[in-house]
Amino acid sequence: ILKESDTEPARRMNMNQEKIGKFIVKCRKEKKMTQEELACKLGVTNKSISRWENGKTMPDISLMKLLCRELEISVNDLINGEKIDKDEYSFKVEENILNTIDYSDKKIKNNNRKIKIFLTFICLFLLVFVTLFIIDVRRMNQNKPVFFSTWGYDYTPAIKINESDIYLAINNYLVKMGDSEEKHHDGEKTFVSMRVYLLEEKERDLLYYVSSWVLGGTYYLENDMLKKDSGYSMPYKFKVEKVNGEFIVTDSRYPRDGNYYVEDMKNMFSKYVRNDMEEIHIDGTIDMLEMEVSEKAKLYFHK
Repeated sequence: ILKESDTEPARRMNMNQEKIGKFIVKCRKEKKMTQEELACKLGVTNKSISRWENGKTMPDISLMKLLCRELEISVNDLINGEKIDKDEYSFKVEENILNTIDYSDKKIKNNNRKIKIFLTFICLFLLVFVTLFIIDVRRMNQNKPVFFSTWGYDYTPAIKINESDIYLAINNYLVKMGDSEEKHHDGEKTFVSMRVYLLEEKERDLLYYVSSWVLGGTYYLENDMLKKDSGYSMPYKFKVEKVNGEFIVTDSRYPRDGNYYVEDMKNMFSKYVRNDMEEIHIDGTIDMLEMEVSEKAKLYFHK
């Protein structure tokens, strides 16, 4: 009966790569082959042959049979690092099988470890990238005002507000202001339309600033014909507050004419809003606003 101590050396035996490498050198030289010639026969680089012979690496299992054929040795001879004596052949076969299994197992574990390290690196990279991306987006959202617009213009981000109620409050404010002016004809009525460039939320669901371009017109009927008495087209900035559950305009501003216009525009609107407003006469906005006002007048007067 074998004791555990008797079998332990066999379990601990590993392939001696240095010994195997020297054996490959010896066999190659006996066959009078250079590293390059042997590499060509095996379909590998002479660098691979050099690493085998220096004991740094072992030939891949798929190449062992081909290597042994070229060197005219057995696989058992190769794994043993020397030609096996006939008397020891049976024992060496078993030993080499165990060594090969042990080597293959270590190689698989080593490859698995490399894969795990690689996957860990990729995960860490993605985690850092996503974290930096989220931080950057949050920073942008903190510094970038909230956009809303009409006719398909982009806006970001979507916040939970009743946008239509705010715009309705502005519309009612402008109409009321227009209707309160001196009338030149009976039955005059003011109609407005606007394009919103920027809606800024200052207090959650309580205070907003709206940058927009407003076009208004006063219409009346004469001999059953719809006529326009007056109109205006200008940039506006509104302050809208929610009071007792209702949105109301508490302040409105527009730039003064003449030499004050440019300075007032800079004080009232951000640069990108001003840049968009400069395109208002060529991007179709004025035509769209005029059409909306005209349609409102026709609907009101049944024309």
